[in-house]
Amino acid sequence: MSSDAEYYIKGVMDGDRRTLARAITLVESSLPRHQETARAVVHELLPHTGRGVRVGITGVPGVGKSTFIETFGMMLTGERHRVAVLAIDPSSTRSGGSVMADKTRMEKLSVDPGAFIRPSPSGGTLGGVARKTREIMLLCEAAGFDIVIVETVGVGQSEISVAGMVDFFLVLMLSGAGDELQGIKKGVVELADAIAVNKADGDNIERAKASGRMYETALHLLQPATPTWNPKVLTCSAKEATGIQEIWNTILEYRRKMSLTGEFEEKRRRQALDWMWALIEEGLRERFRGCPEIREMLPKISRSVEKGDKAPTEAAMSLLRMLDRSG
Repeated sequence: MSSDAEYYIKGVMDGDRRTLARAITLVESSLPRHQETARAVVHELLPHTGRGVRVGITGVPGVGKSTFIETFGMMLTGERHRVAVLAIDPSSTRSGGSVMADKTRMEKLSVDPGAFIRPSPSGGTLGGVARKTREIMLLCEAAGFDIVIVETVGVGQSEISVAGMVDFFLVLMLSGAGDELQGIKKGVVELADAIAVNKADGDNIERAKASGRMYETALHLLQPATPTWNPKVLTCSAKEATGIQEIWNTILEYRRKMSLTGEFEEKRRRQALDWMWALIEEGLRERFRGCPEIREMLPKISRSVEKGDKAPTEAAMSLLRMLDRSG
């Protein structure tokens, strides 16, 4: 192991924020020598991870997700928890950067000594985001953060990616936002371990409760992911900090019930295997695209498929044979 890896391991284990931030930057790097060191760091830190609570949070546009996470995070740090917030933003693939606005959106939480906020860079693809976020999550746990919140920014595939790496997936909803069942049509609600109707304050309390009842009815139509847990519907106000404790109690109840049946550990094991296969697929894809012979022949073969001169099956096999020949 390199002395560089030892520096990162010691600093993260000591809970040094500056070293943690540098270790995350190392993980985010695409340079081969950085990736090699990052793998060594994650491998050595792995035995010191896994004890935290991993919570995924998503929500419809305008739901007040940042306000919710800040209120939720402040409540948890007030109970002496250490909270890390990681934000996945697939839209940042356009610029290649990360969304640095998170710290300005959560002004109080960002200066809380018990909290750590880090946006995830795109890495060029959503898959890259998910891979790096998993590793960053482990670094945060090794640094002593016992609650890791993974926030999705955007819709669609990002929710599926986050749901596949956390213990508990929370979907924030609004009341009176048109079609109350739209989330189910998009498949997002099917991933939820709980739904929280936010902004249940002022004149909106009754509407929020009515929306909650509609979601409860809708959830009864779906097959639960496990017989141990039926997804719950709650109402809250991030602005007034009401209903937030109930959401945390629900997360703890979920973890307790799933742990008693052994499903919690099984879920973690399954996620680790899914991560391994995702890395294998990503590695094979990179190797495929990096093969000089394939790079040379791919445009020609692609045109033949588009014109109908070559069957997709034969085209795929000829390209894969090139990969085999490359070693």
